[in-house]
Amino acid sequence: MLLQCRPLFMGEEKSLPIDTELDFSQVEYQGTNPLANPVRVTGAVTVRAGVVQLSARAAFTFHGRCDRCLTPFDEAYDIPLENTLVATLENEENDDYILLDQYRLDLDDLVMADILLELPYKSLCREDCRGLCPMCGKNLNEGLCGCNRKSVDPRLAVLGQLLE
Repeated sequence: MLLQCRPLFMGEEKSLPIDTELDFSQVEYQGTNPLANPVRVTGAVTVRAGVVQLSARAAFTFHGRCDRCLTPFDEAYDIPLENTLVATLENEENDDYILLDQYRLDLDDLVMADILLELPYKSLCREDCRGLCPMCGKNLNEGLCGCNRKSVDPRLAVLGQLLE
């Protein structure tokens, strides 16, 4: 979705409201498509004292698979989007500002970048996930499996004889 911000930069308008849903269902993240439902973006692009600012919120549900136990889970997010927009930049490598192309803001790219920065590196169904048993593969969140965890690495078996 392209937002025409020219009226804000030219002083013709003070605010441009945003209330839309963006489709990121085809975006791949860590081998899955976690944004199957639309992302709801609400807020505004405003100008104050000559500074054009995007202030919005992105609400979405992250559909993931736990990295420890492989259980599917859904987690709701509501992240703030705060960006300063500029029409020209002397140093184009400055990440503090969003440079617009002909006063147009590509809202899809900006929201997707902010979402990717907010998502956790490790997807966990819960903070204290115990994962899978390395021996039998049972989900340890559902209870213990009964595997003998005292198995000794065969390379260290000789050291075990010293303890006997």
